[in-house]
Amino acid sequence: MKNILYYIIALLAGVTLSIEGTIYAELGESIGKLESSLYNFAVGSIILGIALLFLGKGSLSYTFKAPKWQLSGGLLGVIYLTILVIGIPIVGVGLAMSSVVVGQMVMSMIIEHKGWLGSPKIKVKKEKIIAVALMIVSLVLIY
Repeated sequence: MKNILYYIIALLAGVTLSIEGTIYAELGESIGKLESSLYNFAVGSIILGIALLFLGKGSLSYTFKAPKWQLSGGLLGVIYLTILVIGIPIVGVGLAMSSVVVGQMVMSMIIEHKGWLGSPKIKVKKEKIIAVALMIVSLVLIY
């Protein structure tokens, strides 16, 4: 039962990503694409800063000691959101978000198969490959 709750939360995260991408793509049309991404991260930083004051239990000062590759997430987040801000008005929300999911599935299978980035090694099964192939077919059909 506990796992089902995590799956539901992950599905809700996907829902919010589609909404967020669409909102910031529209904002990008109003104020500029890079400005829209900057606004997202500035507001997000303020909200997280406030949450950190009340709920933070980690050690932000460890950031300077952490391995540099672990700090690349911020850069990847900026790239991800900026691509969506630029791409959604061109290809639409459905194709953009479907492409994101396919990209996530392919890369997550590679990461798990190789055991990269601290992930446990999980061999790729033929069922996963078939599922991703079907997702790629769905991209073609959506386009």
